[in-house]
Amino acid sequence: MKIAQLVIAVILLSSCKAQNSNKLKTNNNDNTLLWEISGNGLTTPSYLFGTFHLICKDDIPFGGQLKTALHSVKEVYMELDMDDPATMLGGLKFMKMRGDSTLKNLYTPDEYKKVELFFKDSLHLPLAVLQGMKPLLLSAMLYPKLLACTTTGGVEEELLQLTKEYKKEVQGLETMAFQASVFDSIPYTQQAKELLKTIDSLDAYKKYFTNMVKVYKNQQLDEMLKMFSSSEFGMDDNQDILLDKRNINWVTQLNSIMKRESVFIAVGAGHLVGEMGLISLLRKEGYTVRPIVN
Repeated sequence: MKIAQLVIAVILLSSCKAQNSNKLKTNNNDNTLLWEISGNGLTTPSYLFGTFHLICKDDIPFGGQLKTALHSVKEVYMELDMDDPATMLGGLKFMKMRGDSTLKNLYTPDEYKKVELFFKDSLHLPLAVLQGMKPLLLSAMLYPKLLACTTTGGVEEELLQLTKEYKKEVQGLETMAFQASVFDSIPYTQQAKELLKTIDSLDAYKKYFTNMVKVYKNQQLDEMLKMFSSSEFGMDDNQDILLDKRNINWVTQLNSIMKRESVFIAVGAGHLVGEMGLISLLRKEGYTVRPIVN
């Protein structure tokens, strides 16, 4: 943020933040994607919002209270600094597996042929050019096939448009290099197994994914938690790596960030739920985290 913008923001926000906060109506239960963080030494509230990485574009309307919350803060924190082109371009080099690992090395000849045919017939991509890519990233290429629409988008991308409209600076809680290391910490053999299982069970996975989108749209955080822990497509085996440790690290950062300035935190909705979710961890730190009508 430029110095002039920062000065103007300080002047404007100091007079309107408390007023904006009072306008935000509390939800009558915990089923919402938007949360207000206050107390524990904070002079102004910050906000926590759960996103979804890929969804039908028509399913991403933002409500008035979310926009009010976004207006009232100084900066926006996402998992990555998504308004920095270098972050996205730099991510390309982290898509590859370490060393000499290739997909052919991770599968039997029959398994490899099955994956190769799927990518050729369903995604119209030759697997030969994807040999070095991490299997979990290849799994993400299947997501558009799971949605009942032709125009897809990410909640983060739409939120990014609002941050530009509101002239809010975006920061990242993690770097692309760190996120790559998270994927690298899950054995490539396990990743390859999960990719093959998804291909073999595509109809069942589509049903699971459709239900997950429905749960997200209805803001049913309790149901989201159940889906993570009870389904064959859940993340029990890697929850500690993909969610819990990262949440702990984020809360450590946010303890300093939120005491310095009011921020809007937008991360995957899965990071909000459970005993090791951000809502619970922030409350354990002494913050008041209340659900906001969204």
